[in-house]
Amino acid sequence: MKKQHLVLAVLLAAAGATFAQAVPAGSTATPRIDQREVRQQQRIAEGAASGQLTAHETQKLEAQQGRIDMAEAKAKSDGVVTAKERASITKRQNRASRAIHRQKHDAQHA
Repeated sequence: MKKQHLVLAVLLAAAGATFAQAVPAGSTATPRIDQREVRQQQRIAEGAASGQLTAHETQKLEAQQGRIDMAEAKAKSDGVVTAKERASITKRQNRASRAIHRQKHDAQHA
């Protein structure tokens, strides 16, 4: 069993290194941001479907995702997404992720 975990860890590390090299510095490609955006949308949808999120909470979280989308579009608008812009978007996504978690695990239910 330990050998399987080691093999999996090596494969994930290699995939991560390849993924990191796939995005050249100064490009508008944001695959990590896009992937995370999709996952956060799924988490919101799952929370709404399960009743963990009220309609108001869902609306607020969706609006937050929309603002992140607009920030990403603005960063891409000049043809280059800088490291500073990527960091800012990631920080916004971190904040949104915490908000999703808090809202899904509070005492309110739909």
